[in-house]
Amino acid sequence: MSHVPSRPSGRGLTDNHGRSVFYLRLAITDRCNLRCRYCMPAEGIAALSHGQLLSFAELERLVRIAAGLGFRKVRLTGGEPSVRRGWLGFLRRLASADIPGLASLHLTTNGVALAPVCDELAALGVHINLSLDTLDRRRFWAISRRDLFPAVQASLKRLLSLGRPFKVNTVVLADTPDKDILALANLARHHPVTVRFIERMPFAGRAWRTSGDEKGVRERLARLLPGLEPDDQTAEPSTATLFRLPGWRGKVGCIEGYARRFCHSCNKVRITPAGTLKTCLYDNGVADLRELMRRGAGDAEIARAIEEAVGLRAANGFEAEAKATAVRPSMASIGG
Repeated sequence: MSHVPSRPSGRGLTDNHGRSVFYLRLAITDRCNLRCRYCMPAEGIAALSHGQLLSFAELERLVRIAAGLGFRKVRLTGGEPSVRRGWLGFLRRLASADIPGLASLHLTTNGVALAPVCDELAALGVHINLSLDTLDRRRFWAISRRDLFPAVQASLKRLLSLGRPFKVNTVVLADTPDKDILALANLARHHPVTVRFIERMPFAGRAWRTSGDEKGVRERLARLLPGLEPDDQTAEPSTATLFRLPGWRGKVGCIEGYARRFCHSCNKVRITPAGTLKTCLYDNGVADLRELMRRGAGDAEIARAIEEAVGLRAANGFEAEAKATAVRPSMASIGG
């Protein structure tokens, strides 16, 4: 007998394992202007056609339905969201729309096109996560296969100049030198920045092979940054384990997605660029919301599909992975 999630009470839905689910990651495109080697092959991926993507009207409809179910946090991801024409207008519309229950809007971006719009996003109240794996131009090219570091650096400088809190997400690879980790962590010394170091995960558009760099991030941080203190001021469960350092304005942390240490408190679901609902990063998708919308399903039917999927969530990423395909899609196709 399937579990029926409890109705929203401002805390989202409650899944079949007692976890509160209130955070929606909405991927608006699978295209990207970088070719990061941990995310996709050098030649890229077979991108979706325009008609296969959810339209902005469909995306807004899903945000409204999710908010009605108690989802209060929405993040736009990709691919790289800024490569989709009209992305900024869509963010403006969400920020200005009267969507009861929607409390915060977030954006994850590689920063290539961010500098010119940083001020407007700040005015809209959009929370920024900047994906940045190194502060060294040569290393940036080696990882991303594109020489676009100056544009990203300009975005970083503009974000820092605004003085508003934001997050930096950096993937730690087997060849990531200590100096890269230290340089990025140092951003949190003088700025209200949270720098999060991420275990590499098996989503690069090809068969997965372990290489030893999937874990040990927490241990590297402890070695490189003696004096780390657990941060006990987090308002709600997070995928990141956060730490403070005496005298630092910001925080550092790690996201152990390969070890899956945070599954017990996971509060999010994803909708891919093709409209597939995923209740775990590692599953193959649990509901085709695009098909429901395009065959004329009403809001109540779509909401019911989301509720039912949340009521059948895997206990953790290992359980979801056991039922998934061996060849992993690109992270750009999933939505991060």
